Amino acid sequence: MPTPPDHPTVPKPKLGLLLINLGTPDALDYWSMRRYLGEFLSDKRVVELPKILWQLILQGPILTFRPKKSAAAYRQIWNNKLDESPLRTITREQTESLQKRFGDSVRVEFAMRYGNPSIPSVINQMFDDGCWKIVCIPLYPQYASSTTGSVVDKIGDTLKAMRWQPTIRVSPPFYDDPEYIQILAKSVKQQIERLDEEPDVLVASFHGVPKEYLMKGDPYHCQCQKTGRLLREALGWPEEQFRVAFQSRFGPKEWLKPYADELIAELGHEGVKRVAVVSPAFFSDCVETLEEIAIGLNETFIQAGGDQLVALDCLNASEEGMVILEYIARRELRGWLD
Repeated sequence: MPTPPDHPTVPKPKLGLLLINLGTPDALDYWSMRRYLGEFLSDKRVVELPKILWQLILQGPILTFRPKKSAAAYRQIWNNKLDESPLRTITREQTESLQKRFGDSVRVEFAMRYGNPSIPSVINQMFDDGCWKIVCIPLYPQYASSTTGSVVDKIGDTLKAMRWQPTIRVSPPFYDDPEYIQILAKSVKQQIERLDEEPDVLVASFHGVPKEYLMKGDPYHCQCQKTGRLLREALGWPEEQFRVAFQSRFGPKEWLKPYADELIAELGHEGVKRVAVVSPAFFSDCVETLEEIAIGLNETFIQAGGDQLVALDCLNASEEGMVILEYIARRELRGWLD
């Protein structure tokens, strides 16, 4: 039966795959940094303080002074050729690589939880183009309320505003998936083999969260510890040469310990000369790995008496990284993709 002449255009249905990363400022100027930090730090899952109290602090001293400090960190690792952060570059490369692997059978896009392209803008555009079934992959191996939980919230907010909604699947965390651990260990081994000398200690540094989140039931700490243990076992490293730590603490509250900067300084003071740091909480390199670890922790280590700290690359859009992303995508597309 032909559609009425005034019927809205209906696109041909297709499958969608959406990679979701944390986010990035659009530029290095003060207002771009302030917008990004304002959105990020206003998320109730990131900072669990009474809204009115926190906004007074956030809109006052924090967003007055922190954008300049954050811009200085980003400036050291900025992709000047494309005028964007490495995180956006890498996430785009992952998206393009997955698109080639799926061909015309699936449309692959990426979005950022904070900043651009936003989750609502991408989901709406994909739906308008006929993606009525969409698999969303948060690029966080471990679940945390402030990461994966926040992504699911934003997806839900997006769907609330849509009269006609797509069917959404969100992939689960993959912190202990045997395929992921195998690929991660392979990547670490390859990078260590390329070093002039094997490190004395391998540190697995995870992004930290306030300790109270753990006490409230967040599984992140436990999942990080399991990822670390499984990685050490897959590498065959002895316990005394493999350490787990947590970085990026902010504010006066106690965060998950041991703190990465304190551990690295301790290793230097103990006479350890070579350290390698792997970042299993990050699938893609970002300011936390490229600036905080590769530059900041290296300086801390040298000042404490160490010779060299090497920040190992994340999986990024490497062959190993794309193998695991395709594996996760195909697993979650089962029943939809022939």
